[in-house]
Amino acid sequence: MLKLYFSPGACSLAPHIALREAELPFALERVDIKGRTTASGADFLAINPKGQVPVLELPDGQRLTEGPVIAQYVGDRIAGGLVPAAGLERYRVLEWQNYITSELHKTFSALFNPQLDAAAKATLAAALRRKFAWVDGELAGRDFLTGRVFTVADAYLFVVAGWARHVALDLADLAHLQAFLARVAARPAVRAAMQAEGLLAA
Repeated sequence: MLKLYFSPGACSLAPHIALREAELPFALERVDIKGRTTASGADFLAINPKGQVPVLELPDGQRLTEGPVIAQYVGDRIAGGLVPAAGLERYRVLEWQNYITSELHKTFSALFNPQLDAAAKATLAAALRRKFAWVDGELAGRDFLTGRVFTVADAYLFVVAGWARHVALDLADLAHLQAFLARVAARPAVRAAMQAEGLLAA
């Protein structure tokens, strides 16, 4: 069986959602990132020397790291829209995955750094706000990032955009983005993942 190492509300929530959307059997193991241990008492650095979630342990004991790669692996294991088959639609999903990881996710990482001074954080927050405004425009007339089909990129954007409230980044006026977030939050697999991570009451 697959095993996902996760930390509640971290970027590991995106592949967690993908696993539930794909209806694949898997186990969860919570990770204390600061303490570098898992819920079962294992040394997390022995599992992933990078010290970061997510990690997906495969049935043969091999492990995959990096959220977008894990999401692609999960999507490729089922027929459906999570990760389209070879062709331009697939590359559009991967294009979004790369944008979210490099432009949105990594900027949030800096904003969570307590050693970064206020002026630097303000500059980064303003840049991040402009990027979300662009994403908002791309969502106009679409249910999801690539159209009407939910993909792993939508799970990733949902998770990353949810961090805005933790860094006082106001995205409330971005109507298309807010409608998207509400649409994704209502999905049963998303609710189940959030409940399993203690982010949502059962």
